[in-house]
Amino acid sequence: MPLVDRPLIQYAIDEARAAGIKEFIFVTSRGKGALEDYFDQAHELEASLKKAGKTELLEIVRSTNMESGAIAIIRQQKALGLGHAIWCARRLITDDPFAVLLPDDVIIGDPPCLQQMIEAYQETGGCMVATMAVPADEISSYGVLDVAEDIGAIVRVRGLVEKPRDNAPSNLAVIGRYILAPTVMNNLNKLKQGSGGEVHLTGAIADEIAEGRNVYGLRFRGQRFDCGSKAGFIRASIALALEREELRYALEDFLQDRVALRSGA
Repeated sequence: MPLVDRPLIQYAIDEARAAGIKEFIFVTSRGKGALEDYFDQAHELEASLKKAGKTELLEIVRSTNMESGAIAIIRQQKALGLGHAIWCARRLITDDPFAVLLPDDVIIGDPPCLQQMIEAYQETGGCMVATMAVPADEISSYGVLDVAEDIGAIVRVRGLVEKPRDNAPSNLAVIGRYILAPTVMNNLNKLKQGSGGEVHLTGAIADEIAEGRNVYGLRFRGQRFDCGSKAGFIRASIALALEREELRYALEDFLQDRVALRSGA
């Protein structure tokens, strides 16, 4: 799924690389073979671009290549939720903390969101989730933090509630970036099913709190776009295009013309 001129997944990979991550596990489902092929080397294409002298395009293509052994592909046979998808990778995750990125959440930040989280995690340890305030009429679409202590950009979490219909404990929603302790996998091993019959990651993180381990939320600095929705995908496309010097001015003129046309209607 292209966002401006790169697949959506590339933005997540670039963010992870900027944070120093070098090994990746993709949890996929049937029909996603193109994702695996995308990160492989395209020798014929690279040779063609080199011969044609298209060095700029050649560098763009090469920037997507991954080192041998850097990627592992895991198939999720049944769509049983985010927690189940992560559990599918249990045999590849050792005793080290690991990050989880949901590519449909695109976050524009400087430094990138995951790098901000890793810097905060180095002070706190435990588990950490990215969080942001969301309007009351949208809160039921998210996992929501029950805050024990607010210490600026970081909050210490007392509990998590998955998609509360009413009486949400706060307006802080969990966004698709996580740094998790390996003990979370022990909780996911229980395969407890929640709403919709899914295995929720928020439940496994809540178990960490119940077992006396710390969980934190980081109010990241940046703008988040939900590319799982049509409106969010369009907003992300416009915002990222405006960041590109070769696209910015033409797009600004177009948008101003559209706004003027609508205002005069």
